[in-house]
Amino acid sequence: MRLRQKVLFLAITPLILALCAIALAVWHQSELLAQQQRSTIQQAYLSSKEAELKHYVTLAQHSIAHLYDAGRDDPAAREEAKRILSSLSYGDDGYFFVYDMQGNSLMHPRQPELVGRNLYDLRDEQGQPTIQKLLQRAREGGGLQRYMWIKPSTHKPVAKLGYVVPLPRWGWMLGTGIYLDDVEQALAKVDVQQSGNIHNTMLWIALIAIAAAVVVASSGVALNISELRVADAKLKVLAQRVVESQEEERARLSRDLHDGISQWLVSIKLQIEAGMIRLSSGQPGQTEAAQAVFEHAADQLSNVMGEVRRISHNLRPAILDDLGLAAALKHLGQEYTHSSGTPVQFEASGATDGLSDVANTVLFRLAQEALTNIGRHAAAGRIEITLHGEADGVTLCIRDDGKGFDAEGIALHPQRGIGLRNMMERMDAIGGRFSIESGSTGTVLTAFAANDS
Repeated sequence: MRLRQKVLFLAITPLILALCAIALAVWHQSELLAQQQRSTIQQAYLSSKEAELKHYVTLAQHSIAHLYDAGRDDPAAREEAKRILSSLSYGDDGYFFVYDMQGNSLMHPRQPELVGRNLYDLRDEQGQPTIQKLLQRAREGGGLQRYMWIKPSTHKPVAKLGYVVPLPRWGWMLGTGIYLDDVEQALAKVDVQQSGNIHNTMLWIALIAIAAAVVVASSGVALNISELRVADAKLKVLAQRVVESQEEERARLSRDLHDGISQWLVSIKLQIEAGMIRLSSGQPGQTEAAQAVFEHAADQLSNVMGEVRRISHNLRPAILDDLGLAAALKHLGQEYTHSSGTPVQFEASGATDGLSDVANTVLFRLAQEALTNIGRHAAAGRIEITLHGEADGVTLCIRDDGKGFDAEGIALHPQRGIGLRNMMERMDAIGGRFSIESGSTGTVLTAFAANDS
């Protein structure tokens, strides 16, 4: 394989793999969010249906209250009550039904052929005893019950949500129900829309991958390599620098974005959706609850903006370029003292301005990582940072009086010690030396970087 082909292969393959990983992560998160949104919408629909059913049954009870509450129990009063209830309806398939407690159908305006029949043993397509469950709910004092029933307008079995109440003095069960096929249709539309959005997102990622691969391939073809050895050496150096810098900054940005901004944004999105659902419910008290949700989301947005400012500052501290490493480390210690309350003493000696820009950045990042680890794990009461310049290089020493840790064990652990390994890799990249000693009295970190010759 020629050098040009190697370059193309090494450039395109990681890019495609990274985009595939991103596509998989986006698809997985989209599926999770789609399921959560569907569940939320379904719950909102059913809650509105339940409230609607209770309201209908209450109205039906009021319509015969002048007969039932008067204490009448004669056949004429019962027939009049059945006549009133049979005349009540709502929507295309909304009606009321009456059964006695033995399962005999006494009134059914949409299916009069059932009147006079005993349906106690009636079972649906799944073998569930429909009337028995409704009667059991009525004996318990009334409530909601889901079951299958023939929808009058379509003559097909459909899931139905019923609400029944007992009329104990007459030995009746009064109820009504709402067919749930419209809920399923609405949820099906949501599913189709979500699937379309996910498909479009995957299509865009695929187009971006193709475009990126074409750009990389075109750039590779445009390379004019005159000498194999020189080009190979340059590519190795360039690849090493690019990979090192990219991986270091990607790892830091990934942690910052995932641990902070990403989680906050997901939380804000869910809160806004919850507030919108509460506003659309129209129930008393939901407006105030939605306002509280939106206010909390606004507070979290302020936190997100602060986190963005912090990340942008950490990407490249201006003081490091303007005033040098010593001033930048002193400022870093002052910021840490202000934010954590732990005093940081800084001392610089000798000539510390002979390092290259890369070495200055590495030592500064090393100090940042060390202070972060001390704040998270050491519980230190005092921190000392010393920077000493000599003829051959600069030594950075960070000492704390914290509780210490097993440095060797954590460095070898596959899932821990990421910050410690990052420090070692940074120093290896510039040809420096790194050591750390830790015990019950504290931890001492030492790093040496050679001057730029």
